[in-house]
Amino acid sequence: MRTLLAMSFALAAPLALGQTFPNKPVRIVVPYPAGGTVDAVARVVAQRLSENLGQQFIVDNRPGASGTLGSKLVATSAPDGYTLLVQASTFVATPMLMSTKTYDIEKDFTAITQLGSVPMLVTAHPGVPAKDLKEFMAAIRTEPGKYTFGTSAVGSASHLAEEAIKHEGKLQFEIIPYKGTAPALTEVMGGHINAMVDALPSTLPHVKSGKLKPLAVTSAKRISALPDVPTVAESGLNGFEMVSWYGLWGPANMPAELTQRIQKEVAKALASERAAKVLGEYGFTATASQPADFIAYIRQEKARFSTLIKASNIKLD
Repeated sequence: MRTLLAMSFALAAPLALGQTFPNKPVRIVVPYPAGGTVDAVARVVAQRLSENLGQQFIVDNRPGASGTLGSKLVATSAPDGYTLLVQASTFVATPMLMSTKTYDIEKDFTAITQLGSVPMLVTAHPGVPAKDLKEFMAAIRTEPGKYTFGTSAVGSASHLAEEAIKHEGKLQFEIIPYKGTAPALTEVMGGHINAMVDALPSTLPHVKSGKLKPLAVTSAKRISALPDVPTVAESGLNGFEMVSWYGLWGPANMPAELTQRIQKEVAKALASERAAKVLGEYGFTATASQPADFIAYIRQEKARFSTLIKASNIKLD
């Protein structure tokens, strides 16, 4: 009898946890400084969850070590749903870039849901002699080694996109890393470097002001904000697509019922009119995928990044 009762309680516990969650404030760790796109997405989701569930969802910025500092904090937390992680696509690539083991994205974390994505934009200084990426690639081939790209950091989404363009286009240009998006964009606008790839939210305002020239978008289709700007695929790199995407994770071994509960609430938050309006200004497309679909997508991205990193010999340390 005691054994049967124990089994009943054990089976009921995860379900009860999912049904009662949350009954205290929830911390959402963002392993980057405040003000970036990852932080912005996390704050919109946190605000909607707080309103919908009547508990505080608090964004906790823990920058450092290319995003691994805050990520490891979540990995070592209790798997009770009260410490979560919002990360970007670089979360998948970072372990492949480092010589020492950092984390295993599948073993050390519970994938809850992909939140969504934003396209990246290939931009150049207005003085670059090309109206689009196709012409710019032709100029690079004519004078290999002359042109330079900037990036926010080694291993960032923008860096990986630049390496992909370089590799798939068989191009020769230097990629110069900076400490963040802002200084890299400043260098492009000042004419000190020629071009850059970065997420739409950071580049579009400078395109609209005329300080940057748009050459191509990295998404599979053209975007409504810049309908006349071709995709990278249209520019000669057939099948090219690389967006900056964002996801929500918890520590490893979170109960399935709790994971599903959080995914459901996040999907509801992303579907709200207010969230759609704010995130739409960033060019954000919401996904809110099921955990199993998110895991499959992560594995697909791991394979893709692994091939690119090996071919380009990219290292973070």
